[in-house]
Amino acid sequence: MTDEMVFPDWRALVQYTSPGPQPTIVADEPEFRVLVAGLEPGGRIPPHAGPRAVYHFLEGEGVMIIDGEPHHITAGMTVVAPAGSSRGMEATVRLAFLGVRVGPEPG
Repeated sequence: MTDEMVFPDWRALVQYTSPGPQPTIVADEPEFRVLVAGLEPGGRIPPHAGPRAVYHFLEGEGVMIIDGEPHHITAGMTVVAPAGSSRGMEATVRLAFLGVRVGPEPG
């Protein structure tokens, strides 16, 4: 059984960076990874293939591209990216998100 982890405020975990994120890894196991990351306006994550993942946007706005299709993202939204899909994002204003990977990294 994994040890319980409680984080009273995500703001204590996030680092806002540009041009790309510097995520804070909250949990890292072979089939499960949780991170919190922030992007300054104009900061981006280039499109890349990955395992099934959930992104919950904590604050800000931007664009997330999944398999070439852009989605406007705002605080409170949740996006589920299918396994093997290409995904990337760009912040239009300061953006923070929680990311959860389910399954092994491809490769």
